[in-house]
Amino acid sequence: MSTLKGEQRRAPRVSVNIPVLVEKISQRDVKLHPALERVYDRVRPNPDDIGLKFPAAIRDLSTNGAFIAGQALPLMSRVAFTFPLAGYGQVESLGWVLWRRAGDCEIPRESDGKTVLLQGGFGVLFEAISLEARVAIAKLIQDKGGGG
Repeated sequence: MSTLKGEQRRAPRVSVNIPVLVEKISQRDVKLHPALERVYDRVRPNPDDIGLKFPAAIRDLSTNGAFIAGQALPLMSRVAFTFPLAGYGQVESLGWVLWRRAGDCEIPRESDGKTVLLQGGFGVLFEAISLEARVAIAKLIQDKGGGG
Protein backbone atom coordinates (compact mmCIF):
# COMPACT_ATOMS: atom_id res chain seq x y z
CA MET A 1 0.00 0.00 0.00
CA SER A 2 1.12 3.51 -0.67
CA THR A 3 -0.31 6.95 -0.11
CA LEU A 4 -1.37 9.10 -3.00
CA LYS A 5 0.98 12.06 -3.39
CA GLY A 6 -0.15 15.51 -4.44
CA GLU A 7 -3.77 14.96 -3.50
CA GLN A 8 -5.88 18.08 -3.15
CA ARG A 9 -8.85 16.34 -1.57
CA ARG A 10 -9.91 17.16 1.98
CA ALA A 11 -9.72 13.64 3.42
CA PRO A 12 -6.35 11.90 3.54
CA ARG A 13 -6.39 8.61 1.66
CA VAL A 14 -4.31 5.56 0.99
CA SER A 15 -3.86 3.50 -2.17
CA VAL A 16 -5.04 -0.10 -1.70
CA ASN A 17 -6.00 -3.16 -3.72
CA ILE A 18 -8.87 -4.88 -1.89
CA PRO A 19 -11.19 -7.23 -3.83
CA VAL A 20 -14.83 -6.54 -3.08
CA LEU A 21 -18.30 -7.67 -4.17
CA VAL A 22 -20.51 -4.63 -4.75
CA GLU A 23 -24.31 -4.76 -4.64
CA LYS A 24 -26.53 -1.98 -5.92
CA ILE A 25 -29.30 -1.48 -3.37
CA SER A 26 -32.44 0.59 -2.94
CA GLN A 27 -33.36 2.97 -0.19
CA ARG A 28 -35.51 1.80 2.69
CA ASP A 29 -39.00 3.32 2.65
CA VAL A 30 -39.73 5.48 5.69
CA LYS A 31 -43.30 6.27 6.68
CA LEU A 32 -43.60 9.96 7.55
CA HIS A 33 -46.34 11.88 9.34
CA PRO A 34 -48.63 13.50 6.70
CA ALA A 35 -47.66 17.03 7.85
CA LEU A 36 -43.96 16.20 7.46
CA GLU A 37 -44.52 14.37 4.18
CA ARG A 38 -45.79 17.62 2.57
CA VAL A 39 -42.54 19.51 3.29
CA TYR A 40 -39.93 16.72 3.25
CA ASP A 41 -37.56 16.07 0.34
CA ARG A 42 -34.92 13.34 0.18
CA VAL A 43 -32.33 12.31 -2.37
CA ARG A 44 -33.49 9.21 -4.19
CA PRO A 45 -31.04 6.59 -5.40
CA ASN A 46 -30.84 5.69 -9.07
CA PRO A 47 -33.47 2.93 -9.48
CA ASP A 48 -31.90 1.04 -12.40
CA ASP A 49 -30.50 -2.46 -11.81
CA ILE A 50 -31.35 -2.73 -8.09
CA GLY A 51 -29.89 -6.03 -6.84
CA LEU A 52 -27.04 -6.04 -9.36
CA LYS A 53 -23.91 -7.66 -7.87
CA PHE A 54 -20.44 -7.58 -9.42
CA PRO A 55 -16.81 -8.09 -8.43
CA ALA A 56 -14.62 -4.98 -8.20
CA ALA A 57 -11.61 -3.68 -6.27
CA ILE A 58 -11.18 -0.82 -3.82
CA ARG A 59 -8.16 1.15 -5.10
CA ASP A 60 -8.27 4.25 -2.91
CA LEU A 61 -9.62 4.48 0.63
CA SER A 62 -10.33 7.33 3.07
CA THR A 63 -12.44 7.68 6.19
CA ASN A 64 -15.12 9.35 4.04
CA GLY A 65 -15.25 6.99 1.07
CA ALA A 66 -13.45 4.98 -1.57
CA PHE A 67 -12.71 4.66 -5.26
CA ILE A 68 -13.93 1.32 -6.57
CA ALA A 69 -12.48 0.12 -9.88
CA GLY A 70 -14.99 -1.88 -11.86
CA GLN A 71 -18.35 -1.37 -13.51
CA ALA A 72 -19.14 2.36 -13.52
CA LEU A 73 -22.53 2.71 -11.87
CA PRO A 74 -24.87 5.65 -12.52
CA LEU A 75 -24.50 8.69 -10.30
CA MET A 76 -26.58 8.56 -7.11
CA SER A 77 -26.62 4.78 -7.08
CA ARG A 78 -26.68 3.37 -3.55
CA VAL A 79 -24.31 0.48 -2.91
CA ALA A 80 -23.46 -2.01 -0.20
CA PHE A 81 -20.13 -3.80 0.15
CA THR A 82 -18.01 -5.53 2.76
CA PHE A 83 -14.23 -5.57 2.71
CA PRO A 84 -11.37 -6.83 4.87
CA LEU A 85 -9.18 -4.22 6.54
CA ALA A 86 -5.80 -5.29 7.90
CA GLY A 87 -5.65 -5.01 11.68
CA TYR A 88 -9.41 -4.56 11.95
CA GLY A 89 -11.42 -7.29 10.23
CA GLN A 90 -14.46 -7.03 7.97
CA VAL A 91 -15.85 -3.55 7.28
CA GLU A 92 -19.53 -3.36 6.35
CA SER A 93 -20.44 -0.24 4.42
CA LEU A 94 -23.22 1.54 2.59
CA GLY A 95 -22.51 4.40 0.24
CA TRP A 96 -23.57 6.67 -2.59
CA VAL A 97 -21.92 6.96 -6.01
CA LEU A 98 -20.97 10.63 -6.33
CA TRP A 99 -18.66 10.46 -9.35
CA ARG A 100 -17.60 7.92 -11.95
CA ARG A 101 -15.21 7.23 -14.80
CA ALA A 102 -17.14 5.43 -17.53
CA GLY A 103 -13.98 3.64 -18.70
CA ASP A 104 -10.22 3.47 -18.41
CA CYS A 105 -8.20 6.46 -19.58
CA GLU A 106 -4.54 7.46 -19.74
CA ILE A 107 -3.23 10.89 -18.82
CA PRO A 108 0.32 12.27 -18.83
CA ARG A 109 2.07 12.54 -15.48
CA GLU A 110 3.25 16.11 -14.80
CA SER A 111 6.65 15.10 -13.43
CA ASP A 112 7.94 13.13 -16.42
CA GLY A 113 5.26 13.07 -19.13
CA LYS A 114 4.82 9.28 -18.90
CA THR A 115 1.22 8.14 -19.00
CA VAL A 116 -0.75 6.99 -15.99
CA LEU A 117 -3.69 4.61 -16.34
CA LEU A 118 -6.82 5.69 -14.51
CA GLN A 119 -9.22 2.78 -14.22
CA GLY A 120 -12.92 3.01 -14.83
CA GLY A 121 -15.11 2.84 -11.77
CA PHE A 122 -16.78 5.11 -9.25
CA GLY A 123 -16.25 7.19 -6.14
CA VAL A 124 -18.35 6.28 -3.11
CA LEU A 125 -19.21 8.56 -0.21
CA PHE A 126 -19.80 6.38 2.84
CA GLU A 127 -23.34 6.67 4.17
CA ALA A 128 -22.92 4.10 6.90
CA ILE A 129 -19.69 2.65 8.28
CA SER A 130 -18.85 2.04 11.93
CA LEU A 131 -16.85 4.59 13.88
CA GLU A 132 -14.37 1.82 14.74
CA ALA A 133 -13.84 1.11 11.03
CA ARG A 134 -13.28 4.82 10.32
CA VAL A 135 -10.69 4.94 13.12
CA ALA A 136 -8.96 1.85 11.68
CA ILE A 137 -8.87 3.47 8.21
CA ALA A 138 -7.45 6.68 9.70
CA LYS A 139 -4.76 4.65 11.49
CA LEU A 140 -3.90 2.82 8.26
CA ILE A 141 -3.54 6.15 6.43
CA GLN A 142 -1.40 7.57 9.22
CA ASP A 143 0.80 4.46 9.31
CA LYS A 144 1.35 4.71 5.55
CA GLY A 145 2.17 8.42 5.74
CA GLY A 146 -1.06 9.57 4.07
CA GLY A 147 -1.90 13.21 3.89
CA GLY A 148 -4.46 15.53 2.36
